[in-house]
Amino acid sequence: MKILKGGRLIDGTGAAPVEGATIVLRDNRIEAVMTRTQSDWPADAEIIDVSGMTVLPGLIDCHDHMANHRYSLEHRWRLDEPQSTRHLRTAAVLKQTLAAGYTMIRDAAGLDVGFRRAIDEGLIEGPRLVLSLSIISPIGGIGDAVSPSGLPLDDCCCIPGDPLVPPSVVTSVADVRDVVRKMVRAGADVIKCATTGGASSRQGHGPRDGAFNLDEMQALVDEAHALDRRVMCHALGGRGLDIAIEAGVDSIEHGCYLAENPRHLERMAERGIFFVPTLLVYEYHRRSPQPHVRERAQALQEAHVTSIRRALEIGVKVVAGTDAGGHGHPANAGELECLVKAGMTPMQTLQAATGWAAECCGKEAELGTVERGKLADLVVVKGDPLTDISVLRDPANIALVIKDGEIAANRFSGPTLR
Repeated sequence: MKILKGGRLIDGTGAAPVEGATIVLRDNRIEAVMTRTQSDWPADAEIIDVSGMTVLPGLIDCHDHMANHRYSLEHRWRLDEPQSTRHLRTAAVLKQTLAAGYTMIRDAAGLDVGFRRAIDEGLIEGPRLVLSLSIISPIGGIGDAVSPSGLPLDDCCCIPGDPLVPPSVVTSVADVRDVVRKMVRAGADVIKCATTGGASSRQGHGPRDGAFNLDEMQALVDEAHALDRRVMCHALGGRGLDIAIEAGVDSIEHGCYLAENPRHLERMAERGIFFVPTLLVYEYHRRSPQPHVRERAQALQEAHVTSIRRALEIGVKVVAGTDAGGHGHPANAGELECLVKAGMTPMQTLQAATGWAAECCGKEAELGTVERGKLADLVVVKGDPLTDISVLRDPANIALVIKDGEIAANRFSGPTLR
């Protein structure tokens, strides 16, 4: 049994902070949350005085790429280092991310199920993983990896496909269901797809350029839902954004131009579709050495912020996701600063990384809030993120990280009373 005593609790529900909270953990669950003091704890209880600090649910990033470490072409094509080195680098990043207070990550392509298994078996340390494996897109979409001259990379003998991840490019509506089923068979917890280009996509395939038609997307969503998998969809603007919402995806990733059509956000509110804006990646892209990437990222900035503010006004849940990987790890809490700058309150922002984020991942029954019976994922922070959200960005301020009832990272200098 572990008891966290005397801290300021922000429980992830949006409720006001509770001063002097006591949180009782037994095995891997939260047994009780109370404000009264008690002196007759069992003899084997580990009592940790966290007075003057803030206790939060374990933080969640709903859009990361843990196996990506740079945006360079040679890294994207797996030419810059041996795969073994890349895997060890990813394992180190997983450990660092957990130590930074993130106890769950929804990976938006790149990790295979071996990393989840390695964490579950205790071979490496890391957050809980919700995996998509790869990005499903049609020919010409962002999941279609080709060289600048149009040669499919899997045809290049020096760049073999990953045998642990099924091919993700669909050629027609007839094979959409087949690809979804293969992703699920390979271990995907969520289906990732893309209906538009993006800021960093090749020239000619930008944020408003489409991929997939409605028939294809409807088949993808229907098949994923039939297999009890949610659908996260990269969609920035234009017709592709409209198609994603119409097909009934569960979250819109990026969504930079959502506010251009009032019906987009209205339909998202009606259908309970989450919005994962990933602001941090566009801060990086606005400094890109590639002119077309830099220009796209600059052009979408104002519309992106407008979309977030409009989403909050009409009841769309905005959740935190960094699209990290190419712009560095672990940068996860940087997204929270971006959300506050975009107009979210600090409390809304904390919900975006806890309670709302757990809902987006379909894990709200077990995670995201500090409540009796839920899994014991907690973060103890030096400082008050409601006053200064940036305290979460410095790992030195993350005093304790508890995952599954066990201490996963300890920078705590206070007393353990027993």
